[in-house]
Amino acid sequence: MGSMRKGFVWLGVAAFLLPLGAAGAAEEESEPVKLDEILVVATPIIDGNEVDNYAGEKTTVGEQQIEDLNAQDLGTSLRTTPGVTISRFNPIGSFGGGEGGAVFIRGFGSSRPGSEIKMYVDGVPMYMSVWNHPLLDLMTIDPAQAIEVYKSPQPEEFGNTFAAINLVPKQKTSKGIATKAQVQGGSYHSFVTTAEQGGKFENVDYYVGGGYRRSYGHREDAEGRLMDGYGRLGSQVNENWDVSLFTLWDDNSAKDPGREGASPAERLGIYKTKSWLTLGKITNRYENADGHFKIYYNAGNGNWLNEPSSTPGVTSNLYNQFRYYGVKAKENLHLWKGGQATVGLDWERTEGKYNKQYSTGVWDNWTGHEYDILSPYAAVNHLFGEKRGLYAIPSAGVRFYDNSDFGSEWAPHAGVVFGYRDTQLHARYSRGILYPGLDVVVMSEEVIKALGKSWKDLSPEKVHHYELGVSQRFKDIALVEVTAFYEDGRDRYVVNPPPPFPPTYENTEKYKIRGAEISLSVFPLQGLSVFGGFTYLSTDPGNLPYAPNGTLTGGLNWRFLNRFQLSLDSQYVSSMYVNSQARREGSDSTNKIGSYYLVNAKLSYFIPFPQLPVDGEVFLAGENLTDVQYEYQPGYPMPGMTAMLGFRVSF
Repeated sequence: MGSMRKGFVWLGVAAFLLPLGAAGAAEEESEPVKLDEILVVATPIIDGNEVDNYAGEKTTVGEQQIEDLNAQDLGTSLRTTPGVTISRFNPIGSFGGGEGGAVFIRGFGSSRPGSEIKMYVDGVPMYMSVWNHPLLDLMTIDPAQAIEVYKSPQPEEFGNTFAAINLVPKQKTSKGIATKAQVQGGSYHSFVTTAEQGGKFENVDYYVGGGYRRSYGHREDAEGRLMDGYGRLGSQVNENWDVSLFTLWDDNSAKDPGREGASPAERLGIYKTKSWLTLGKITNRYENADGHFKIYYNAGNGNWLNEPSSTPGVTSNLYNQFRYYGVKAKENLHLWKGGQATVGLDWERTEGKYNKQYSTGVWDNWTGHEYDILSPYAAVNHLFGEKRGLYAIPSAGVRFYDNSDFGSEWAPHAGVVFGYRDTQLHARYSRGILYPGLDVVVMSEEVIKALGKSWKDLSPEKVHHYELGVSQRFKDIALVEVTAFYEDGRDRYVVNPPPPFPPTYENTEKYKIRGAEISLSVFPLQGLSVFGGFTYLSTDPGNLPYAPNGTLTGGLNWRFLNRFQLSLDSQYVSSMYVNSQARREGSDSTNKIGSYYLVNAKLSYFIPFPQLPVDGEVFLAGENLTDVQYEYQPGYPMPGMTAMLGFRVSF
């Protein structure tokens, strides 16, 4: 174990020496590849950044990056993505109550109940409707072909949010059958197993899989468990139309280990999540048009059990139920040379309720509430010139909202993309709209009844987003990207407490976020790719939670000695304020954690199976290789150096 620790430390030193900047993906020229050689490795950390014809930017983490990071959930998949900050209690599983599991994007996401970030599976909402914020364990990563991160309001893609995380499900697109399975185990009795199979025959394709993860955790009551299963069945009706059905089930639990040194009676209990999503989808592809129509139903639970109450010795079980259903339609029209018009319509029904049982036998039931949002949208862009030379793509669009509880709003956006060969510049403005959710209703009807009907006078929160970015590709050797952004947030809804009585909901708070991201991807040698990134944030007020002033990310993938691969990732996060941004007038964030630097690595050996169509991989993955002391929450120390040994086979 001592030699293993020394080896991990040396790997950490190597990661520290990485150039730091951040990323996109450079494409290598195709050339013949011998069966015994792999000349291309995936980019580390992220698959790349992409700017679309509406000057909207997204970051994608692909299936290969998830494997190289040895990530077990959404938080660890995005832990080193530039602009993203995470919080957690346990090695496996995210405790849904309090601060036990969350993802934050450029300072967005700390408002609870409620959140400026929405999470989706193929565009379908996946979060807790009652409290209007994400639960990370509902976003299982096993069905993920890719995870898309939208770091700003993009009304042409998603409505009613300031930032979004979207999971793209796996699909078999080439003919034949492919199967993959893995098993791994390691520190703190952690155990992981997953299996999947995809197939395509003529006009029919399918994909099925599932996973199980468990860890007893690095502290007493730091236990977590994740289970999921998913499936897709698709059919190509003809050369222009496809139909598919996707379903996802998960069942998870995570405990709160409590503050270090505190009484066990202060621990917040156990949080269990469960959901079942069904999505039907029709897609079309024509020379002058392409688009989709989706119909979905998603329901589940987020149950907080054994939570201490304000009365000593009395605990409660809170059973939250959420449900979403709706339709989404979108069509891209190419009606003239160089031009594109996009039209779409989303209709979503949100429902939720809860039952609360106290250990004294008393029940508190909230019968629930529901609301609808109808949001048509349209946008247009036009390409002047050609992308092989000098070009410009101006664009503009708008989304309209009609909310059954909070009225109507408009969300315009405009942008332009300039380019010349390997240089690209983009500029964009967009207005983000975020409606209050069921959280304001349940708070008024059950938690703080003195709020009365004041929630009905609320209007949506708004943010004016400005962005300017430039990228420069140096052939197939390097890619540099720089993005500056400014968020002007207003009308954040808060409780205005007495005096005078009674308390009321009001749209009063404002904030500003200024920042920049710099990224660098380098491909210095065949079989070696290096990534680095830097994110800077400056906020007003200055104690905005989960908005560190500086974050550095570095990583590499190196294929060597033919059958070995080393994947390294590292991250430095400056000190920052933490804990939810309370929705109370005049409240301040006072809890702060120190800076930390983490190094993680995975070493793989690809096993040859002569004469068999089988690929094998045995790997050793380590986290926190330099064994530093760090925490995401005051009093919640995270694990020291950990290791996982695993085996993966595919055929």
